[in-house]
Amino acid sequence: MLFHSLEFLIFFPVVVFVYFIIPKKLKIFWLLAASYYFYMSWNIRHTGLIAFSTVVTWVSGLLLGRCKKQGRKAKWIVIVSIVINLSILLFFKYFDFFLHNINFVLEKAGTEPVQKPFDFILPVGISFYTFQALGYTIDVYRNDIKPEKNLFRYALFVSFFPQLVAGPIERSKNLLEQIQGICKMERVKLFDYERIASGLLLMLWGFFQKLVIADRLCIFVDHVYGEWYFYGTVELIAATAAFSIQIYCDFASYSTIAMGAAKVMGFTLLENFRTPYFSKSIREFWHRWHISLSAWFKDYLYIPLGGSRCGAVRRYLNLFVTFLVSGLWHGASWHYVCWGAIHGIYQIVGTMTAEIRHSLRKKAGINVRAFSFRAGQTAVTYVLTLFALVFFRAESLNSAFGFIKRIFTKPDLWALTDGTLCELGLADTEIAVLFSALIILLLVSLIREYKNEALDMFLARQSTWFRWLVIVILFSFIFLFGMYGPEYNENQFIYFQF
Repeated sequence: MLFHSLEFLIFFPVVVFVYFIIPKKLKIFWLLAASYYFYMSWNIRHTGLIAFSTVVTWVSGLLLGRCKKQGRKAKWIVIVSIVINLSILLFFKYFDFFLHNINFVLEKAGTEPVQKPFDFILPVGISFYTFQALGYTIDVYRNDIKPEKNLFRYALFVSFFPQLVAGPIERSKNLLEQIQGICKMERVKLFDYERIASGLLLMLWGFFQKLVIADRLCIFVDHVYGEWYFYGTVELIAATAAFSIQIYCDFASYSTIAMGAAKVMGFTLLENFRTPYFSKSIREFWHRWHISLSAWFKDYLYIPLGGSRCGAVRRYLNLFVTFLVSGLWHGASWHYVCWGAIHGIYQIVGTMTAEIRHSLRKKAGINVRAFSFRAGQTAVTYVLTLFALVFFRAESLNSAFGFIKRIFTKPDLWALTDGTLCELGLADTEIAVLFSALIILLLVSLIREYKNEALDMFLARQSTWFRWLVIVILFSFIFLFGMYGPEYNENQFIYFQF
């Protein structure tokens, strides 16, 4: 059930209406049933996996609660919980990857390859709910939270439908505590105008990003990346820049719709994106991009490895390993691993040269607060992310290297003026709509960056006529120019495959 499907547009209002009118003792059971129905709409057979992961981590939490201290027994409980959950994730997500690499080695050695014993479909959202459940187990082990004794409350935490299949990856301190508060609260007001209006506006903005921008850019990006060997420098760079906006709008739109849907029901989810392309360094970029995943890897992998508390060499190794794992988390392919490795190298080089760059700027008398300097930092950071994104979007490692080679060896500056860019999948009208939508995206991003306010917060302080004007514009774009309908196949959100 996609957020932008007719099924969800019927499902969500029904869930919200019933949630508000039923007694508070039944609210958790209703949301849990709705969440499992939402997940079963993808593949009913995979429901057993999320239920199994839920029970394993819940029982682990209870057992940890009985341990008086973080001793040997507690460590073994955590280890068993991690091994069981990661084994399921590795089996479904990485079995084909491992088998392919084993067969590659066997082929080079002149040995018969291993035949694939069976086929299966990757369960939607398995990477997200597995990490969320494991985060709970580790939080209990660290005494950051108390074990949740009620299985239904904990099951809702793992399966809460707005953020279930593509994040944000919630923390138990945030979402679980809100779920625990449901039984304590009075009947939620059905017509809490400010909260509901704010949540619906976030959802509207998410639909705009997905249907008007991301899915329209997808046509252009797929056209060029699908036959990259026919194009030159201009088209390839333009497609990569377009993909940077596409993946941002696609993933940020899911998180924004999830935040809005949760807010309508009175829940606050973690912010997952904060204008990442305004970042002035790669390190800052990872504090703004997929924030929940970055924070998860920092707290549950980088710091346990030793973080920055050890020597320089070990610290750099910890950084590199963390980003390698991050790349592998995004996909079972070497080009994703390479993407993670590139970002790891960026971080290491940035850390190693920090003092040198600071000294050079000081000697040169550069004003680091000047707009020109900050703009230059942002531009360099964006170019670095574009280079890495080639490996993320390419179909394989060989394709990525071939793609980059053509950028540097097939210059075609005339493509900027001869109309070539207008013949790559999008008609003139589509380009005009896209250009207008990107202006709106830029304005909203500037508000978020320099006013430090999300769109719903910003509009709440504006005049009524202006607020409704923005709503009408967004709704009109979605209704008139959204990429949906009988002649258009709904594009799943990109991160569903992860």
